[in-house]
Amino acid sequence: MERVMAATAAVIVGVMRETATGERRVALTPETCKKLVAAGCAVRIQPGIGAGAYFTDAAYAAVGAELDEEACREADLVLCVQPPQNDAIAALKQGAVLVGSLHPQADPARGEAIRDRGIAAFPLERLPRTTRAQAMDVLSSQAGMAGYKAVLIAAQLAPRFFPMLTTAAGTIRPSKVLIVGAGVAGLQAIATAKRLGAAVEGFDVRPETREQIESLGGKFLDLGVSAAGEGGYARQLTDEERALQQQRLADHLKGIDVVVCTAAVPGRPAPKIISEAMVAGMKPGSVIVDLAAETGGNCALTQPGQTVDCNGVIVSGPLNLASMGAQHASEMYARNVFNFVSLLLKDGALQFDWEDELLAKTVWPERAVQ
Repeated sequence: MERVMAATAAVIVGVMRETATGERRVALTPETCKKLVAAGCAVRIQPGIGAGAYFTDAAYAAVGAELDEEACREADLVLCVQPPQNDAIAALKQGAVLVGSLHPQADPARGEAIRDRGIAAFPLERLPRTTRAQAMDVLSSQAGMAGYKAVLIAAQLAPRFFPMLTTAAGTIRPSKVLIVGAGVAGLQAIATAKRLGAAVEGFDVRPETREQIESLGGKFLDLGVSAAGEGGYARQLTDEERALQQQRLADHLKGIDVVVCTAAVPGRPAPKIISEAMVAGMKPGSVIVDLAAETGGNCALTQPGQTVDCNGVIVSGPLNLASMGAQHASEMYARNVFNFVSLLLKDGALQFDWEDELLAKTVWPERAVQ
């Protein structure tokens, strides 16, 4: 079953400037703008949308975009990285389509604004994690940048070299780096730390990640506790298993120079893995960079957005790491968005095929635009 919109005129695509603090990414690049224009869309952008990622207004204009301060007022389809402010949502066209990382349930007022305007919202963080959806997976593409930047922050904070060096003053041993979590961010962090010359280990409660960690040159940290579950997900540990895992991890951390935490569960607070007692047992000069700071952190001492000295151990909780690599992060994000939007654009019109699980399971409110 399909619903068709804007069948008699070009679909108007609007993009407004991002307003979240520190956000430098953009949901539309000149590359994807050109593709939308070629697909028959009329693209309107607010001036300066790409400034933070170094995409100029002239570059957008050269591929057919129209610069307009009211770019989204009449737009049929609005693209964003982070959710627009609630008053901006309220000003959108009745029944418009909104695509981005929207988290509508995180803010009741935002959800209400979306419902009040009859907006078909597609929060891309809800996208099913299937093989077909990989080219649209914003969580994975942005996690890769976050993992890369987290290791660079760790290298900057560490009072040591990462690689082994042979110098006239003697041999410098490589830093021992532990990456906690072997998802996309963790694997990128392992690869980056390895490129910098560190001795790298990776830890994950899922034993099947061993092969991925080792393929990147890391050593799998086996604490003797398996949390293998069904469908590639970890099962919940028993109290005894958790206590054993925690004790073995605490002992191991005493010899680690740098920890990068990346463990996260979509839609839930980050699991607490490194306790205050574990941090107290680490060597002075050790560094913890907690990529999970935005959802509470994997370390009990993480303070989101801050870097603190905890009795000689530096604990950093950087926020929105993907935005630190705004240009490449935007290129990946915009391609993800274009690939998803391509499912909605058929024959110059917006069409919703609710037999397609990628649409049906991503839309919010669920099936609101049938």
